[in-house]
Amino acid sequence: MNKDDPALNRLREDAMKAALEAIDAVLPENAVRKALESDPFKERVNLGGKIVLVAIGKAAWRMAKAAVDSLGGLVTDGAVITKYGHSMGEVRGIEIFEAGHPVPDENTLSGTERALQKIRGLSERDTVLFLVSGGGSALFEKPKEGVGLEDIADVTGQLLASGADIVEINMIRKRLSAVKGGRFARLAEKTHVFSVVLSDVLGDRLDSIASGPAHPDATTVNDALRVVEKYGLSLRPQLLDALREETPKELSNVTTVVTGSVKALCKAATEAAGKLGYKTLLLSTTLDCEAREAGSFIASIAREVHFTGNPLKPPCAVITGGETVVHVKGKGKGGRNQELALSAAIGIRGLDRTVVISVGSDGTDGPTDAAGGLVDGLTSAALEELGLDPEALLEDNDAYNALDACGCLVRTGPTGTNVNDLTILLCGDWS
Repeated sequence: MNKDDPALNRLREDAMKAALEAIDAVLPENAVRKALESDPFKERVNLGGKIVLVAIGKAAWRMAKAAVDSLGGLVTDGAVITKYGHSMGEVRGIEIFEAGHPVPDENTLSGTERALQKIRGLSERDTVLFLVSGGGSALFEKPKEGVGLEDIADVTGQLLASGADIVEINMIRKRLSAVKGGRFARLAEKTHVFSVVLSDVLGDRLDSIASGPAHPDATTVNDALRVVEKYGLSLRPQLLDALREETPKELSNVTTVVTGSVKALCKAATEAAGKLGYKTLLLSTTLDCEAREAGSFIASIAREVHFTGNPLKPPCAVITGGETVVHVKGKGKGGRNQELALSAAIGIRGLDRTVVISVGSDGTDGPTDAAGGLVDGLTSAALEELGLDPEALLEDNDAYNALDACGCLVRTGPTGTNVNDLTILLCGDWS
């Protein structure tokens, strides 16, 4: 095996091609247009009232642009709140705000307050077109009375560092907020909220996607307190009081359409790999363990394919999707997809013509400029030739610098969508 092997280079190219094609398939524009063609939304339009647009999340700009282009002058006002670098210009009649993610900042608060101003005074004939995508929990925020932005930032940081999953994180955040956990819909109770949701939560839990601003909350006070105990969160008494206030359990003024999910992402990747000539296996769309454990698991499948031809004989592609977590113990830099890729690189060391790519569908992985990593059986040895220890780098949570050193980072830039993560294992057989 050598780095100039044309078959290995083809595998790397095919892995990137399949991943990009899958992400392209779940961009929000077509899904938004389809939702706006549905009978429930047409009924709202026929009432002749105002349509005020509020879009939150990493895909907010693209969702808003698609909606305004589809509806023309029917949208009378609106606000987009998205992550820094994720807006792409003006959208007619809409104010655009960029704010902090994964930790909210002052721009989060000002953008949210402006959005709330726009829905005040609406009537029963009017409609709030609420476009929701992943990242909305950080980007749409008004702290409850007695809770400060610094409190939310601190609690979010504790949860992220502890390895809590997205459902657990949002279970806490929604109880510190005046707009999450169904409370946004309550603020708009005199009108109707038509919610179009791009899911980034495994199982498409509507009360957890962006912390469910327009959906009844299925979790309880006891659930939240168990999360506090599980991760040993340090919270001042006022925050514990906020957690003990129950969230809305019923909402009568909301219609919700779920569009786009990790299932669609993985299905598209499977189809793309098949067109490239690989036997395919969609193994899971609910991968949610530690990132390094997921990488080790993917590597074990690669070894099984290499030595036994199970579960598929090469050339083959094994696709998984989901959202892993990183329990931060070191001082390095990275994200869950980069950590998964580095772990997989260690596990597939020396395997001929074996490639693993793992990427975030939104194009950003952790607090980095990379979407993820693309590694092969030579990656681990290449790091050692540079005087680096792959296992030590993994232990220090420094996957970014490890993969950057050997040219294995994947940089797509913001994609405009956010439906969890995609991992593709390709095993070639061109001997």
